[in-house]
Amino acid sequence: MLFDKLDGVVARYEEIGGALMDPGVTGDQARYRDLMKEYKHLTPIVEKYREYEKARTDAEEARALMEESGLEKDFREMVQSEYAENTEKMERFGEELKILLLPSDPNDEKNVIVEIRGGAGGEESALFAGSLMRMYTMYAEMRGWKTEILNANETELGGFKEVSFSIEGEGAYSRLKYESGVHRVQRVPETESQGRIHTSTSTVAVLPEVEDVEIDIDPGDLQIDTYRASGAGGQHVNKTESAIRITYLPTGLVVECQDERSQYKNKDKAMKILRSRLYEQKLQEQNDAIASQRRLQVGTGDRSERIRTYNFPQGRVTDHRIGLTLYKIEQIMNGELEELIDALITFDQAEKLKEQAQG
Repeated sequence: MLFDKLDGVVARYEEIGGALMDPGVTGDQARYRDLMKEYKHLTPIVEKYREYEKARTDAEEARALMEESGLEKDFREMVQSEYAENTEKMERFGEELKILLLPSDPNDEKNVIVEIRGGAGGEESALFAGSLMRMYTMYAEMRGWKTEILNANETELGGFKEVSFSIEGEGAYSRLKYESGVHRVQRVPETESQGRIHTSTSTVAVLPEVEDVEIDIDPGDLQIDTYRASGAGGQHVNKTESAIRITYLPTGLVVECQDERSQYKNKDKAMKILRSRLYEQKLQEQNDAIASQRRLQVGTGDRSERIRTYNFPQGRVTDHRIGLTLYKIEQIMNGELEELIDALITFDQAEKLKEQAQG
């Protein structure tokens, strides 16, 4: 059954390859873009399938030779080794193909909007929100992604009551979607004179960035207010009514943006955040419907769930969803998130394979 599906994938891949050479397609930008996206998605599957087929052919040839009589001992041993090696490759490539054929999240290639809010712990939680923002922006920089602040409500000590920023780059959502939830920190705050360890939290939400066409917003459903921005230290933002507050009347959802001097730029950024939040609400409703039939594992993005603890005195970071503890807190806070994220992706894939086998 797996190979029936793969033969169909190869046929579609070759069909798209031919279409991409057609001047009628190259002249139609929207169609060309859609086909290129599908071609890019199918490429790793087809390449892995071809590797599997080569290993299968080589294994069959080696087995046919082994069945012949009168082979010299050294040659027979070489053929047996080749058969074993290619059989192992087939098994490995087969497992990799199962993962590649898992239904993909349609949002995986999207850019993201990350929202971080200080939670329990007062000023220390705001400082931790700043630490998390630095961690994600450093991770983005390591991957060659572009970041932009959308809105920031800074505290006197340089933390954030809340901060929103966009991350633009290939596969940003596919890697950062597991970061939504409550992040807990245990450390001696800068504001603590007695050297006592405090526990505080910050909440992270990772939203896929969406286009206007994906979320239809009726302008009549919006209440848009302008006000003077407030910020720590009384910067230029206080002098003009450039800050924007948008209220989505059907649900009462409020989005604010005061990061830019320009009212128009703030409105654009606020609308970007609003679209992503409304899209996330729609996704959450769909996920809730699925979760009523089966419990979702990693990747639900439940913001009320405590997902990770950063313990500075012990130098450890623990992800509670998969029971992973790493003693490299300094590197992680400096943006080295690959090991954590790779482990979350592997766990998520294993759960989906398990569900597929049971289904």
